[in-house]
Amino acid sequence: MNKRVDTSEHALWSEMSRVCVGFNLRRAARAVSQIYDSALQGTGLRGTQFSMLVAISTYGPLTINDLANGGVMDQTTVSRNVRVLQKQGYVELVPGTDKRTRAVSITDKGKSVLRSALPHWNRAQASIAKKLGDKEVKVLLDGLRLATKVAKQL
Repeated sequence: MNKRVDTSEHALWSEMSRVCVGFNLRRAARAVSQIYDSALQGTGLRGTQFSMLVAISTYGPLTINDLANGGVMDQTTVSRNVRVLQKQGYVELVPGTDKRTRAVSITDKGKSVLRSALPHWNRAQASIAKKLGDKEVKVLLDGLRLATKVAKQL
C-alpha cells in the first residue's frame, strides 16, 4: 500500500530537524562520542568513563551528586558508571566531608589507566581539531559552554 506523502508536513519536520538545537546537539554528541570511543577502544575505557576519571582526578574526591551536577547528568547514570569503574578498580568510595556522605576517589590503578589512555584521547582530539580547525574548535567549545550555562538557567 502506498502512502501519500504530505509534502507540507514533511517540509515542517525537515525544517524542525535542521534547526532543533536538541536534535543537532545529540546527533553531534553521538558522532563525536563514537570517535573517542573508537580511539579509546584498546584501553578498556569508553569516552564517558575517561571523562569521569578525568573529573574525579582533577576535582576529587567528589560525591555522586557533585559528579552529576558537574557533568549535567542524572545521578542514577553517574552511580551506574561509578559502579562499573569501581568494579574495574579505577575508583573507590571514601568517607565524604561528613559522616553521612561518601565520595568517589580515583585509585592508583585508575590514574594508571588514565595515563595510558591519554595518548589515545590525544589522537582523537587532534583528529577532530585537524578536521575542524583550531578557530572552529574554540568557537564550538565557547558555544557549548554558553549553551550549557543558558540551559542550566532555564
